[in-house]
Amino acid sequence: MITVRPGEARGHFDHGWLNTFHTFSFADYYDPKHTHFRNLRVINEDTVQPGGGFGTHPHRDMEIITYILQGALSHKDSMGTGSTIRSGDVQRMSAGTGVLHSEFNHSPNELVRLLQIWIFPEQRGLKPSYEQKTFSTEEKLNKLRLVASRDGSEGSVTIHQDVRLYAGLLEGGKGVRHELPAGRGAWIQVTSGAVEVNGKRLVAGDGAAIEEEKGLEITGRDEQGRAEFLLFDLA
Repeated sequence: MITVRPGEARGHFDHGWLNTFHTFSFADYYDPKHTHFRNLRVINEDTVQPGGGFGTHPHRDMEIITYILQGALSHKDSMGTGSTIRSGDVQRMSAGTGVLHSEFNHSPNELVRLLQIWIFPEQRGLKPSYEQKTFSTEEKLNKLRLVASRDGSEGSVTIHQDVRLYAGLLEGGKGVRHELPAGRGAWIQVTSGAVEVNGKRLVAGDGAAIEEEKGLEITGRDEQGRAEFLLFDLA
């Protein structure tokens, strides 16, 4: 069963410096039908204006993944981390017992576009930690590239939950298959272009909850360019 979450149905706020779409309930947006999916708690699609950013703020007991789609974002946190995350980078921050952090777009003219993802951790009170890795276009082109997993396999970042997160870029007509073992579900989030998932068409901004499917056939349906998406394989 595939249940589509249309992009235009998401919560939307334009704060001037930040244009944001919320797939699930977040901050001032609440929809009782869309609070989370399995262990996936938040998918926010954020566009940060030049000179804008998130001031220092706290988090705890959450696995936070930032996936940069465009531009570069500067990160600082109370663990002493200072880094810049760019297009193609995946950042994982385990908030655990508590962490303060901030992110800013220091570019004078370039937007930053990203997905901010929260996943419930498998246990509370973990020691806060940070990890960042880069995945090239070639690694994702017409294939599924594992970018986050519980065991850090295949060079992915390590996440404290039974989740396998894949990134993909599909040219028009190209496809990939993903097997789903019994009892597992999946969520797909399309960030650009269009794909078809087991016969269901999804375009940029759309997501879909997937249950009781043995496997997924994902095909690029953007004839003018590439379709980009994230696929969450969830316990």
